[in-house]
Amino acid sequence: MVRGRFQLFAGSTATYSARCIGLVQRSLVIDMLSQFKLGAFLDVLGGPGPRVTTWFSRPETFTAADFERFRSSGITAFHIGWGYGRDAYSDAHKILAAWNRLLAHHPQWLVRIDRASQFDQVKRAGKVGILLGFQNSDHFRTAADVDGFHRLGQRVSQLTYNVRNAIGCGYEQRPDTGLTPFGGEVIARMNRAGMAVDVSHCGDRTTLDAFAASRKPVLITHANCRALNPHPRNKSDAEIRRMAAAGGVMGISGVRMFVRATEPTTIEHVLDHFDHVAKLVGVEHVGVGSDIDLDGYDKLPPVLRRRMLVGYKNSPAFRGEGEIEGLNHPKRMFDLTEGLIRRGYSNAQIELILGGNFRRALGEIWGPAGA
Repeated sequence: MVRGRFQLFAGSTATYSARCIGLVQRSLVIDMLSQFKLGAFLDVLGGPGPRVTTWFSRPETFTAADFERFRSSGITAFHIGWGYGRDAYSDAHKILAAWNRLLAHHPQWLVRIDRASQFDQVKRAGKVGILLGFQNSDHFRTAADVDGFHRLGQRVSQLTYNVRNAIGCGYEQRPDTGLTPFGGEVIARMNRAGMAVDVSHCGDRTTLDAFAASRKPVLITHANCRALNPHPRNKSDAEIRRMAAAGGVMGISGVRMFVRATEPTTIEHVLDHFDHVAKLVGVEHVGVGSDIDLDGYDKLPPVLRRRMLVGYKNSPAFRGEGEIEGLNHPKRMFDLTEGLIRRGYSNAQIELILGGNFRRALGEIWGPAGA
């Protein structure tokens, strides 16, 4: 303890206020894009590269110590939002099967979140919640596939990744031709089934078309504000307004290239994105979507780190680093909360940002059974 501040973990001199610690400990904290373990897809799908974990091929290797790292992070629930390879339908099945095996093997620690009430149950029980989702929707060969994947536990689907698919266009596609008729069918089926539509990587026209097509709130699980950084993956004020008008929520990312175009890039610049959304459309429409795991890109084995960062076409925008100081460690939610306190948010507003907003939106999307 230093003048009313407390050290939370060994190996770091960082201290946090009692108000910050209390807020994280009592709040529902949802990270709407955290892959749980970056690079873990290799354990499921194979392929070249170093293995970072055997949790999914051998669930018994996920230990009490592993669980404690996630529990003590302060994050109640992780939306894992994985990608997949070229055989989208088959790979998506393999990924969901692997996750369901891991969850079934450790019910004392891990809970699949299928309905909004489970967030509160997980928080009370001191467990960790997992929202199953994908960062693309290529695995929907027909609109009817939405129901099949919903039965397997999928509750969130990003419509497109970076380029065009049968549903619409990603942000790298030029021109963005918008949502296709099939995309409209998929959104209608997602609305009916109770699966969240995510437009984080969609191009501008596809994003706006999705808002027009959906009868339920549409999420931007992990993106930042183009008004502060002109990266094309960030969202315009017009898109943010449309998102909020329909009851959606936007998760702010801590990935360096989406935060600021020049150096230095600090946690204060991340907080600027929270402020921008809150001032533009209200604090009820902003949340957290970090787009990293507990440790981040920079802790990956070098070969795997290079492989994953090259996946971004303009990877030089990382400027040599993936993460931002203060948000590059497992307890980053405490740093973020301390920052929100510095910015003058009330306790009630911080609780909304940390997880309350996404809980409300997901309850509306998932419907009466999910509420």
